[in-house]
Amino acid sequence: MFPIRVLIADDHTLVREGIRKILSLEKDIEIVGEAEDGREAIKIVLEKDVDVALLDVNMPHVDGIEACRTIKREKPSVGIIALTIHDQEEYLFELIRAGALAYLLKDVSPGKLVETIRGVARGESYIPPRLMSIVFQEITRLSKKQQASGFQNDLTPREIEVLQYVARGDSNRLIANKLFISEKTVKNHLYRIFQKLNVEDRTQAALYALKNKIVDL
Repeated sequence: MFPIRVLIADDHTLVREGIRKILSLEKDIEIVGEAEDGREAIKIVLEKDVDVALLDVNMPHVDGIEACRTIKREKPSVGIIALTIHDQEEYLFELIRAGALAYLLKDVSPGKLVETIRGVARGESYIPPRLMSIVFQEITRLSKKQQASGFQNDLTPREIEVLQYVARGDSNRLIANKLFISEKTVKNHLYRIFQKLNVEDRTQAALYALKNKIVDL
């Protein structure tokens, strides 16, 4: 059985040392690199074979969310676990859109950390129960809102294309570059998408689109 190759990225040396000690006790896990910022984490992933990357959300130079986006774009097979002190829903939704499979708070038990790493290596996802309820509440709220408004999916092919990139967590600038259009045009598309879906922001649009299979990741 091949070991699970793990990258630890956190700007606090003490946190990295603690995680390293926990994982060093597991025979099926191998630490292949450590990074103190998102830029270094991306570099290691591109240079080495990494199965699972533990990314802190708040890191200097490149934060964990942007590092997650880049890693998933360059090496989609890498499983991302966000390890953070934040339980705020905006971080959760941003990381889901960026491609993270798991979201762990730093008060997680060593056993749960190891269990989640093994699960993510198998392609499984994990969100703490108290945060999962937020996801379901948001999806339910959006669903009811669409039903009440009598929404019909009349998005144009281009709007669906833009929405696909939004669901992946791409910025307006990145979408513009990929579609060879201006950022202003992207904003115009988003304005019409929000109106048609009867949502208020990118997160709501992405959640609704994924739930209703308008787009997929």
